[in-house]
Amino acid sequence: MKASTVALGCLIGVVVLGMGYEGPQTPFVAFGNPNYSQAQPEEATLSSKIGVVSVKRVFRDCRRSAKYNAEVLAEQSRTNAELQRLSKEVEASKAGLNAFKRGSSDYLAQLREVYDKQGKHGAEQEYFMQQKALKYQRWVEDLYVDILRGTGEVAKQKGLDLVVEKDEVEFPALSIDNAMLAIRTHKVLYNGGCLDITDEVIAWLDEGE
Repeated sequence: MKASTVALGCLIGVVVLGMGYEGPQTPFVAFGNPNYSQAQPEEATLSSKIGVVSVKRVFRDCRRSAKYNAEVLAEQSRTNAELQRLSKEVEASKAGLNAFKRGSSDYLAQLREVYDKQGKHGAEQEYFMQQKALKYQRWVEDLYVDILRGTGEVAKQKGLDLVVEKDEVEFPALSIDNAMLAIRTHKVLYNGGCLDITDEVIAWLDEGE
C-alpha cells in the first residue's frame, strides 16, 4: 500500500514539474525546412517597372533620319544626272551608226562603241542600286544599335527593369503575306500602364547630332 502511494506521488510530481518548466524552445520544422514556422510572414511580392519604345517612330522622327533622307535625295539626284549623261552617250553612238555603211569596219567599230556604252550604263545603274541598298542597310543597323544604347541609358535614368518594343500594326495590309507577317511579328498585345520612353530615346539620339 505504501509503495503504491509513494509511486503515485512521484508520478504526480513529475507531471507537475513538466507542466511548470519550459526548457529551450526548438523551432518547428516542416518538410526539412528549419525556417518554416506556423506563423509564416506574408510572402514578398515582386514587381517590375516596364517601359515601351516605338522603334518605328524613333526611325521616323529622329534628326538622323531627316539628315539621311536629305543625303539620299541629293545622291539620287547626282546618280540620275550621271545615268542620263551615259544614256545620251548611248543614243549619240547609235545615231553615229547611220554615218557608216552597214557591215564596214567603221560601222563595226561604231557598233562596238554602242555596246560598250550600253554596258557601262547598265553596270553603273546596277552599281548605284547596290550601293544605295548597302548604304541603307548599314545606316539602319548603326541607328538600331544606337537606339538600343539610348534605350538602355534612358531606362537606367527612369529606373526601369525591362523595356519592350511598342508594336504598331497597320491594317489593311498590302497583301495576305504582309498581314500574316505583321501578325507573326506582333509580340506585345497590350502595354497599358507601361512607361513610354520613345520621346526620351529620340532626344538622346538627337543630342549626338
